[in-house]
Amino acid sequence: MRSAGTLALLGALAYGVTALVAAPVSAQQQGTATATPDSGPVGSTFTVSWSGVYLDPDCRDYTVQLLWDGRQVVGSGRHSGRGSGSGTATVPEKAAIGGHRVTAKPVCAATSNPTDSFTVTPTPTTTTTPPPVVTTTTAPPAATTTTSRRPTVTTTTTSTTTTTTTTTTTSSGTPPPATTTTPFDGDGALTLDKDNIQPGDPLTATGTGCDPGAPVRLSSLGEDVGTAKADNSGTFSTRVEFTMIQPGRHVIRADCGVVLVGSVDIALTSSTGGTTSTLVVLVFFVLVGAILVRRQFSGLFTKRR
Repeated sequence: MRSAGTLALLGALAYGVTALVAAPVSAQQQGTATATPDSGPVGSTFTVSWSGVYLDPDCRDYTVQLLWDGRQVVGSGRHSGRGSGSGTATVPEKAAIGGHRVTAKPVCAATSNPTDSFTVTPTPTTTTTPPPVVTTTTAPPAATTTTSRRPTVTTTTTSTTTTTTTTTTTSSGTPPPATTTTPFDGDGALTLDKDNIQPGDPLTATGTGCDPGAPVRLSSLGEDVGTAKADNSGTFSTRVEFTMIQPGRHVIRADCGVVLVGSVDIALTSSTGGTTSTLVVLVFFVLVGAILVRRQFSGLFTKRR
């Protein structure tokens, strides 16, 4: 009887040892995993740390994959060989809002694959405030006033005049009054000290209303008859000299910024010419008379013979 009881006790002890040896290593040691942070939106990154994970002694690859919901690899880490390690993972783009599992799975066999939870939160909405509208007012340009001097317009009227020239002898005496002709725009005047002259007589022109310091050009029938320069008051005085002597009225124009107009009559008279003509007539009559007298004396001599 004692032998049978002893055998039964020994059998029970052997079964217990066998059951203990046959139990898996994972049931003996359980690791832990921690996600930091444990929540975030799609695309955010987080760190997974683990401990209590032991690899197979024959393992040479210490890489640990980080799985999303046990299927999708979202990151990796490195095992330290002391049962712990860490890695970085990224929330996948198509992850639904809510809770999910993150698992640290070594490439080689391990005692456990620790898992932690991660909560996907909605993506924050960014509101952009447009900058204030700045209104710039530009002042209109200042008006510019330009004053220009009215140009002088000279109108010349040409008329056909039949002039009969009479040879007269003018005795010296009081000079005739000066002739003044006002220009068309009324800004000045040209004064001549004589209204009629004979060839060789001096003639002086005086003008007013010119531009101060302006050069003055005097002309008649297209020919220059004198030059001068206006003083600071716009006045000038110069001698008029004709290059060609033609009887009749001559219009003199003075151009000095404005056009001044005057006129003078030129008469061809010569006392020497008149005396010579008279002498020719007298000599003619004397010769005719001498011829008649000779004929009469010739007739008398013929009758006497």
